[in-house]
Amino acid sequence: MKAYTVEQVAEILQIGRDKVYALIRTGRLHSIKIDKLRRITDQHLADFIASLEDQSPN
Repeated sequence: MKAYTVEQVAEILQIGRDKVYALIRTGRLHSIKIDKLRRITDQHLADFIASLEDQSPN
């Protein structure tokens, strides 16, 4: 399993760092904390993207 920083996830999703933190704060994107560091695993990222696909009208 791989874990990404907030900045890496922002780059992957091509959104701002503040938007990633907002998604975490609202519970739409899950993350883990290692001491004071926030990390998003590849599974968290896959689950978030899948949830977006589920919401998208075909």
